[in-house]
Amino acid sequence: MPREFFGAEFPFLPRSGILSFEEIHRLARVLHTLGVRKIRLTGGEPLLRADLPVLVRLLADLPDTEIALTTNGSLLVHQAEALAEAGLSRVTVSLDSLDNETFQRINDVEMPVERILSGIEAAAKAGLTPVKINVVIKRGVNDRDVVDFARRFKGTGHTLRFIEYMDVGTTNGWRLDDVVSGGEIVERIAAQEDVEPVEPSYRGEVAQRWRYRDGGGEFGVIMSVTQPFCGDCTRLRLSADGKLFTCLFAAVGVDLRTPLRDGTDDDSLHDLIAGIWRDREDRYSEIRSQATPSDSRIEMSYIGG
Repeated sequence: MPREFFGAEFPFLPRSGILSFEEIHRLARVLHTLGVRKIRLTGGEPLLRADLPVLVRLLADLPDTEIALTTNGSLLVHQAEALAEAGLSRVTVSLDSLDNETFQRINDVEMPVERILSGIEAAAKAGLTPVKINVVIKRGVNDRDVVDFARRFKGTGHTLRFIEYMDVGTTNGWRLDDVVSGGEIVERIAAQEDVEPVEPSYRGEVAQRWRYRDGGGEFGVIMSVTQPFCGDCTRLRLSADGKLFTCLFAAVGVDLRTPLRDGTDDDSLHDLIAGIWRDREDRYSEIRSQATPSDSRIEMSYIGG
């Protein structure tokens, strides 16, 4: 979260403003009746939430449901085992450079890359496998790391995902010229490694996958900018303060915290959410070049990845 926007004086929410674990669990139960079978805890940084394994344990009771988590990995060494024991299925770690100076410049923190790599190994040791590593590539910043990333994680059993730099929110200074396309990323790796495409595992899979012909595993590219997949999107996002969003690039969400707390029953919540999903018209990535950017798009740190 950029310090110039989220400094010491930023008015963060009081505890009462965010959903309790029990409220999140209740919404998850309602969503389960609507067909949701994958839940991902994101942030900000979810490992900063006190007693997070308690929430994981509640969610893990939902039948036939995968519970995943996306983290910057800084606290994973200390929490991976407890999260796995609570029922976490998988973990994704965001890591945008293998070079300490570049990594610290991107993330505005004085933290060594080795700390994140240690977190990845702790997650693997705890059984949270395969660990996914998300890498957002920005031209002139970390695009020289593409092949190094591929080689670093080839053969490790971890799953590497390169993500095109997106205009989420309004504070990251996004420009189209900064985007390194997924096609270019694949070309760079293919120039050094023998790779072939992999068929999607399911409809709506956001990553296009490639594998090494020598059996060294696979990597993927997520091309929201150059090859949008709005038509197959199956994702809802619930913010910490109880707003439901149907798009990563949304400007507004629907308040669920109020009906949760005013006595609305589960059947009514079911109908409310079903209506939101049925009536959605989000396709920002498809119309990006024609759309007028909103000054109120939700920041990634608020809505999650």
